[in-house]
Amino acid sequence: MLNWNSNQLTHGWQKGITAFYYALGMNSDDFQKAQIGIGVPLLDGNTCNVHAYQLAQEIAAGCRDAGLLGFPFGTPGVSDNISQGHEGGNASLPSRNLIANSAECVVTAHCYDGLIGLHNCDKNGPGFAMALARTNYPGLIVSGGSILPGCYKGKDITILDVYDSQAAASVGAMTQEESEEIIRRACPGPGGCGIAASFNTWGLAMEAIGLMLPASSSIPAVDPEKKAECRRVGTAMVNLLQRNIRPRDILTRAAFQNAAVTIAAAGGSTNGVLHILALAREAGVDFSLKDLQKIFRETPVLCSFAPRGPRTMVDLHKIGGTPILLRHLLDCGLLDGSCLTVTGKTMAENLADVPKPPAGQDLIVSKDQCYKPFADMQVCFGNLAPEGIVFKVSSMKNPVFQGNAVCFDDPREIVKAVEQRRIVPGSVIVLRYMGPVATGMPEVLIATAALAVPELDGKIAFISDARVSGVSHGAIGVHCAPEAIVGGPIACVQDGDVISFDLLNGTIHVDISAEEMAARRAQLQPRSGAAVRRGYLADWSATTAQASHGCVSLAMYPECRSVN
Repeated sequence: MLNWNSNQLTHGWQKGITAFYYALGMNSDDFQKAQIGIGVPLLDGNTCNVHAYQLAQEIAAGCRDAGLLGFPFGTPGVSDNISQGHEGGNASLPSRNLIANSAECVVTAHCYDGLIGLHNCDKNGPGFAMALARTNYPGLIVSGGSILPGCYKGKDITILDVYDSQAAASVGAMTQEESEEIIRRACPGPGGCGIAASFNTWGLAMEAIGLMLPASSSIPAVDPEKKAECRRVGTAMVNLLQRNIRPRDILTRAAFQNAAVTIAAAGGSTNGVLHILALAREAGVDFSLKDLQKIFRETPVLCSFAPRGPRTMVDLHKIGGTPILLRHLLDCGLLDGSCLTVTGKTMAENLADVPKPPAGQDLIVSKDQCYKPFADMQVCFGNLAPEGIVFKVSSMKNPVFQGNAVCFDDPREIVKAVEQRRIVPGSVIVLRYMGPVATGMPEVLIATAALAVPELDGKIAFISDARVSGVSHGAIGVHCAPEAIVGGPIACVQDGDVISFDLLNGTIHVDISAEEMAARRAQLQPRSGAAVRRGYLADWSATTAQASHGCVSLAMYPECRSVN
């Protein structure tokens, strides 16, 4: 029975509620049909989301064609780009959990038989995936598609060029006029950021984990095929309902390994780590930072996506899309092809007829010609981060670094320090009191972009309890846990302390004795976080786990409470 859940409303003891269905134009025949909730991150004020409702209407139409009833519903949406660098950035990560809660609330309250979630901006797809795992209702994620590249002086440009040009202009390496022209031309229309930043990292992860239909993550937002794909989603939902395939049938440990390998090989964003950890918790799968550490050490970088290289998701689409990449990873022995996917087939079955990467392209390389034998993301543990820290080191050739700490509590002060030439090569920039409890764990692209100037890029390290955008590049360590505001060691670091890390050995150390660390911790003054300024942030701050557990809700998962 496809309407396994909604039938309790359409045929239940409370018959009077069908009056509301008749008011929607339904008839008695419709009461036999499965009802599908279509989660739409509504935010017309954001390029990534502006076409979301239009795509939802296509999905609803496809549901009708397939004999289902599709009902779009709205969820919160926060633009990670527009909210950067001010208080609004505190809302970004909490919005993921709000989306998960909103979707769970609507589909369970209305007894829907399935959930389709649209992934249009960084936190949409993760939120809907968490709701799918939590409810275990049949369903899938649909990508809203990437933006097309802009063009400046005959060359493709992306949002990465915007931030890099701003940094260059701030130190005189580029004129303000050139920077302004790049800003005007970088974003030509709808779609998520086109590089291997947070949006596309999650799209790749969802296709690799099996919750997204083949090629969904790589079809551009404005390509006619995107609407055609949305029309086909209804048929895919019928298959899931007929075969009773549930998200937790797909979200196995092996599937999470596939997702982690894929984002590592693609040079993806550290935000993918947070979301994978959160989704694993929601799915009841034992998958931790230690597991990611092992995968990242062993997975080579095989793609030249920006920010590590020049390519975009549109380039991947041109050579055949995400299935081309997944087939290549499968052929390299990096993926488990036996994992079930939302097509009802295994990963290997989905990819059986997919060709190898075409000759003459430079986006995907062979394993023996890899860009790096280990991933651009690495996980370290040590006395500075007992519960872990995640590094993104695309421009760092040596896996070992040591330098003197320069400490900040405000990312804007880092920008000033760079402009005033107070940051020198060999420094380790420490930014703290920006973690999940303190502030909602915003992205601090304002700081990492400032550090991307030529004289510092690849010559310094950055360590924080905040997050960074997938646009960021350099030697960047984030998600430091425990965070400063709960007394994590990062709060005890002082200017001049020697910090060292070894990515492949997975260690990070600040040259302070245990006794000195304890003495400094005892001297820390209580601080209140910015989260208390807003109601939703106060709720988040009171219940969020640390980044090492994906910032899931402690109310749901008290076992994730930090012991430090």
